[in-house]
Amino acid sequence: MNSTLRFPCLCATTFALCLAAAPAWADGPDHGEGEGSRMGLGLGVVSEVSAYRGVGTDTKVVPMFMFENSYVRVFGPNLDLKLPSAGPVSFALTAKYDENGYKASDATELQGMAEREGGFWLGAKAKWDTPWAELSATALGDASNKSRGQQLELEASKSFGLGNRVRLEPHLALTWLDSSYVDYYYGVGAGEAKTGRAAYTGTSTVNTELGLRLKTNLAPGHMLMMDVKHTLLGSSIKDSPLVDRNGVSTVFVAYVHQF
Repeated sequence: MNSTLRFPCLCATTFALCLAAAPAWADGPDHGEGEGSRMGLGLGVVSEVSAYRGVGTDTKVVPMFMFENSYVRVFGPNLDLKLPSAGPVSFALTAKYDENGYKASDATELQGMAEREGGFWLGAKAKWDTPWAELSATALGDASNKSRGQQLELEASKSFGLGNRVRLEPHLALTWLDSSYVDYYYGVGAGEAKTGRAAYTGTSTVNTELGLRLKTNLAPGHMLMMDVKHTLLGSSIKDSPLVDRNGVSTVFVAYVHQF
């Protein structure tokens, strides 16, 4: 069994309380250090295709909460505690809530499977602003010990201005998921196997994500955001008898009023 990251229970509890009321799936607006603090409230709609057999597209309305100053950044299910920067490279401790998982009642094809639950993830991130792109690396471990997994994401993005109000940001990300994560969410135990669903042990894999973010200021203090992305699933996920797609797509649209 792979080794897992260990985190203090107090930190996990604190982050959980901060994030529990703010489910969302997008990055917040840009905000540089030294600009003071700001807060925003809003509403978002997310539509996401599931990778699991028999589970279709899930569309839901989610509340939005944003707060940022020189020390902390909260946006949706993401919380960053900012650390001192080193030139163009910034660092932060980070936490997020991940809703991945399923219940056997979600689809006929999942009947007989034990529930897989989402959980809280803790780790660290670094961002490097270069003239040609923003590069970031995020390492996370499952603090709730549901999957006992780890993941590492490398992302490159570039923001372009269209006039004074609109910004476009294409992004590309590679996410390594360890064998514990893949086996928990996509594996089939011996007691869960049946005709047409063989036992399966997941191994580590890499997902590839392509996306485009749009941010526009409708008026002072009023912001509209959209993120459209498609994730190409790694081979160990695609090979699972629980999965019948090569990739999944997500569309997120949100309105936020900043104070």
